[in-house]
Amino acid sequence: MPEPDEFITPQGRKLAYRKTEGAGPGLVFLGGFRSDMEGTKAVFLEDWARSKGRAFLRFDYSGHGASSGAFLDGSIGDWFEDALAAISSLTRGPQILIGSSMGGWIALLLAKAIPNRIAGLVGIAAAPDFTEDSMWASFSAAQKAEMERTGQVVLPSDYSDEPYIITRRLIEDGRDRLVLRTPLNLPFSTRLLQGTADDDVPVSVATRLLDHAFGPDIRLLLVKGADHRFSSPQCLAMIVAAAEEISGQVG
Repeated sequence: MPEPDEFITPQGRKLAYRKTEGAGPGLVFLGGFRSDMEGTKAVFLEDWARSKGRAFLRFDYSGHGASSGAFLDGSIGDWFEDALAAISSLTRGPQILIGSSMGGWIALLLAKAIPNRIAGLVGIAAAPDFTEDSMWASFSAAQKAEMERTGQVVLPSDYSDEPYIITRRLIEDGRDRLVLRTPLNLPFSTRLLQGTADDDVPVSVATRLLDHAFGPDIRLLLVKGADHRFSSPQCLAMIVAAAEEISGQVG
C-alpha cells in the first residue's frame, strides 16, 4: 500500500490521511482513542465508499498512527482541531461523520462547531465526555493524588500490551470539551449504534446521549452481544446501512 498523503493543520501538526474522490455527500471516518486509520472499520468503509463512487476520508489524529506528534502530548481539543482542519482542508460540501468511540465525541464537537458542513452523523459506541465520566470518575483517591503529584496515571489496556497513560492535560482539556452538560442540537439525521456487550462504553452512555441530544431524526440501535470493536460482518453491515440511509435522505 502506498504511503498516506499528509497536510499541515493551522496549529502546525502534520496529519496523515487517505482520501477517495467521489460523489457527495462525502463520508469522514473519525477513529477512537489510540486507534489509527488502518483499523477494520475505516478500511472496510473506504472499500465500500469506493465501490459506490462515494467520496471518503480517513486520517490519523496527531500522536496517532502515521501523523506527527506524541500521543501523550495530545488532548481532546487537539484531536478536535485536527478533525476540523481535515474536514475544512480536504473535503467539499456536506459530510456524513462516522465516529467510533472517542470519534463519536469528536463528531459531536464538530456538530456544534460546523453544523452547516454536516449532512448526518453515525456514532459507533460513541463515547462523549469519557475523560470525565469514565476515567476521572473511576479514579481512586490514590490515583487522583498520583495525577496531582506526577501529572499522569497508568492504567492497564485490554487492547495491547502497553498500558494507557492518562495525563492531567487530557483530563483538564476534556473538561473544556464536554457535550452532555449543555444543550446539544443535532439538526440532521443521526444514528447511534451500540453493542450490549461493550465493556468500554456501556449502554447507559448511549441512552444518556439519546435523551440529552435534540434534533429531527435521532435513533439508537442496540445490538445484542456486540462488543466495543463493533467490527463483525453483521456490525459492519449495520454501519453501512446507517450511512446509506442518511445518504438517501440528503443525497
